[in-house]
Amino acid sequence: MSECTHDCSSCGQNCASRTAPQDLYAKLNEQSSVKKVIAVVSGKGGVGKSLVTSAMAVELNRRGHKTAILDADITGPSIPKAFGIKTRAKGSEFGILPETTKTGIEIMSVNLLLENTTDPVVWRGPVISGTVKQFWSEVLWQDVDYMFIDMPPGTGDVPLTVFQSIPLDGIIVVASPQELVSMIVQKAVKMAEMMDISVLGLVENMSYFKCPDCGKEHKIFGDSHIDEIAESFGTRVLAKVPIDADLAKSVDTGTVELFVGDWFEGAADVIENELKTTE
Repeated sequence: MSECTHDCSSCGQNCASRTAPQDLYAKLNEQSSVKKVIAVVSGKGGVGKSLVTSAMAVELNRRGHKTAILDADITGPSIPKAFGIKTRAKGSEFGILPETTKTGIEIMSVNLLLENTTDPVVWRGPVISGTVKQFWSEVLWQDVDYMFIDMPPGTGDVPLTVFQSIPLDGIIVVASPQELVSMIVQKAVKMAEMMDISVLGLVENMSYFKCPDCGKEHKIFGDSHIDEIAESFGTRVLAKVPIDADLAKSVDTGTVELFVGDWFEGAADVIENELKTTE
């Protein structure tokens, strides 16, 4: 271990006197209140990260908690569509007003600011990262118990910005049951460890398909190794979500708040027990 130079900005060590991470946090709007923040991450795209983000917010909202979603996937936003929101966000003298879903979940996404939802966001990395920070500091989040941040895949600019600029209470890693999953999960977990962020657990999406006729489970993408992977990283499996036509349809049709299933109850239990919003 090298001698301390007291320059925390370039130091990879985690010591009691370290203060730089707190100094880097973007300031929350003075009119806002957010108690716990959970980022939903994945090492690659197409694994259902936005579905998991939406379903977690819905599940905890059903339990009486005020939930919100900050859509940090600036170039591929899908959260407004999952909740059927088509109106544009408005502003006030105090900041940007998030849109609210039918059941009261607050949402902010770049698609709520575009003239047309199909318009591409052709921005460079610094502009995208700055937008994510604005969603945290300039949006008026009202009495939020649990905020979920839907992250873009990978370990690039936006994940780094979120990890450094927003006080995360933990992350959920989403993966699929494929041979490549171990390496992909490892990248996400290692990034969290580097940034001293707690890994709440893993969610395996598309884990299996249950035949509606005979009830037999089929491993469409091969046998799952998620339990062994979780154990090797010293974490746990929060949920194994099947390929379910009704769940997928609820996201596509903007009715995710109506989905029926108990797949996320265990994950919600962990969040309630470990990230309590009241003492």
